[in-house]
Amino acid sequence: MKPRLSVEEYVSGVLSGSRPVLSRAITLIESLLPADRAIAQQVLEAILPHTGQSVRLGITGVPGVGKSTFIESFGELLTAQGKKVAVLAIDPTSQRSHGSIMGDKTRMEKLAHNPLAYIRPSPSGGVLGGVTSKTRETLLLCEAAGFELIIVETVGVGQSETAVKGMVDFFLLLMLAGAGDELQGIKKGIMEMADALVITKADAQNQAAAQRAVLEYQNALHLFPMPTNGWLPSVLTCSALENQGLQAIWELILDYVQKMKANDFYQQNRQLQNLEWMHSFIRQTLEEHFYENEAVKQHLKQVESTVKSGEKLPIEAAKLLLAQFRP
Repeated sequence: MKPRLSVEEYVSGVLSGSRPVLSRAITLIESLLPADRAIAQQVLEAILPHTGQSVRLGITGVPGVGKSTFIESFGELLTAQGKKVAVLAIDPTSQRSHGSIMGDKTRMEKLAHNPLAYIRPSPSGGVLGGVTSKTRETLLLCEAAGFELIIVETVGVGQSETAVKGMVDFFLLLMLAGAGDELQGIKKGIMEMADALVITKADAQNQAAAQRAVLEYQNALHLFPMPTNGWLPSVLTCSALENQGLQAIWELILDYVQKMKANDFYQQNRQLQNLEWMHSFIRQTLEEHFYENEAVKQHLKQVESTVKSGEKLPIEAAKLLLAQFRP
C-alpha cells in the first residue's frame, strides 16, 4: 500500500498536471474513511482558486447510440488541436464487486493512451440516477490539473441526466436514426434539457435516415418553450467512425459558451449549480446521519414491519422515526 501523500504533495502534484497524483487525489475524495475525507477537503479548498477555466460538457444518449465511440473520436479531434481532455465516465456499479462494470478505459482504448487525455471510470456506488456523488469534486481536480474540456458521460438510464445537467455548461444528447419511432425512444424531459441533439452513426448508408431524424427532432424542439437563456437547441449529425461532423459540434459548443458568457448566463448558471451542490450535500448528509442515529436504528425494523403489515401509514411511520432522531 502506498503511503498517503501530504496535502501539499497532493496540491502541487495536481497543479503540475501529474497523472499519478491526480488519480490518487480522486481516489482520496472517493474514500469513505474520515481521515481521507479530512485531507480531501483541504486539498479541494487549496485547488479551488485554480478551477473554473474548463468547458464542462455532459453527454448522454439511448443505449446503443455509441457514446464511447463518439467520445473517443471527439476527444481525439480536440487533442489533435492541442487541447487537454478529461473524461469522467459514470459506470453502473456491480452489486457483487461494487466496482465499475463497463470498464471505460477498455471502451476508449485509443483515447486512454493519448498523452493529452485522461479517462476516469467511476462506479456510481448505488447513488440515485447512477451519478457518483464525487463527480463534482473530481471535475474540480481535473480543472486544476489543466484540462480544458471535461466530459461527463452518463450511463443513460433516466435520472442521471438531471444530475449531470446540474454540473455542466453544455448538455449534449446523442440519438439514433432509423431505430423505429425516434420520438418514442427518449423522454420529453431529457430533450428539454439538451442544448444540442446529435444523430450518431450518420454513415453513408444511414445518411437518409439521419436527415429524416434531424427534421423530426427539429420539429419536436420547436414545440418546447424557449429556454430562459435564449438558446435554441440545434440538431446535428455525425459519424464518429468516419470523423464526420465532429468539428461542427465543437464549434457549436464554443458558440454557445461565447453567447452565454456575453449575456452573463454562463456564470449565473455555475453559481446556481454551486448552490444546488451545497443543498444536495446537506440533504445527503442529513439522510446519512438519520440512518446512522442509534435511536433510529433501534426502532427502524419494528416500524418497517408495521408499514409492511399495513398497521401504519408510511407517513405516520416516518414521523415516528423522525421523532426519535436527535442529532
